Amino acid sequence: MARREAQSVRLRTQIDRNSPLPYYVQLKEALAEAIESGMWEAGERIPSEPELCRRFGVSRTVVRQALKEMTYQGLVVREKGKGTFVAEPKISSRSLVHSLVGFYEDMAERGHAPVAEVLEQAIEPASVKLMTILRIEATTPVIKLVRLRFVQDEPIVLVTSYLPYDLCPKLADADLSEQSLYAFLKAEYGLSVASGRRRIDAVAANENEARLLQVVEGAPLLKLDSVSYLEDGTPLEYFHGVFRGDRSRFEIQIDRRRGVGSRSPLPEDEDDIWLP
Repeated sequence: MARREAQSVRLRTQIDRNSPLPYYVQLKEALAEAIESGMWEAGERIPSEPELCRRFGVSRTVVRQALKEMTYQGLVVREKGKGTFVAEPKISSRSLVHSLVGFYEDMAERGHAPVAEVLEQAIEPASVKLMTILRIEATTPVIKLVRLRFVQDEPIVLVTSYLPYDLCPKLADADLSEQSLYAFLKAEYGLSVASGRRRIDAVAANENEARLLQVVEGAPLLKLDSVSYLEDGTPLEYFHGVFRGDRSRFEIQIDRRRGVGSRSPLPEDEDDIWLP
């Protein structure tokens, strides 16, 4: 209790009237620091708008703007008639970005039990882009997988994968609702990813993505594009996933000695695989 009271005193002196930063930004930063320090736990209600006005000596407009920004960033959740509550912490993904694991393995490594809802699992002709990325002929079909991945019953990422049919024909009928794609490929065909390229972009949710991920249209998402290769350089999978920006973050480990962030030794003409 003493710790919380001490933090409350500091909160009341956070606004610097001489700072060039807008009041709502200062308020947002002060509240975010309080959440980060553990002053309020996930699911706990923070002080009401009138109380924040009193503590910080600012107008209700300032408070509402700060809370709006915090809601947009996934720090708090506002419930009409109930108040503003600290949001659940974002799900961190480290291995997914700088190592060759899939979402299932990455989440399982962190103690989560990811589940997938398979929205589409079909064999279809390869587009010109897929023929380039996967280095396949026009006559080679691809297996398309669209999966909505959940963590703790909450939709986190919408993933669309494409794999050459000739490499893994049984995948078209496999049950991937509770198993890793990479584990299936290893067990069924002895296929293992040896190298890959991944790129992260910030995008806005379209209507379909918003509906499936349970966010508002235009909400910020993190888009991850990836091409994975076998030991001999054969492309195994191309996927693009859109992660909820309010529930996800990527953490990248950098090691100067090993050059973790260096480019994969791929042909120079493959730079255009990232083009729309």
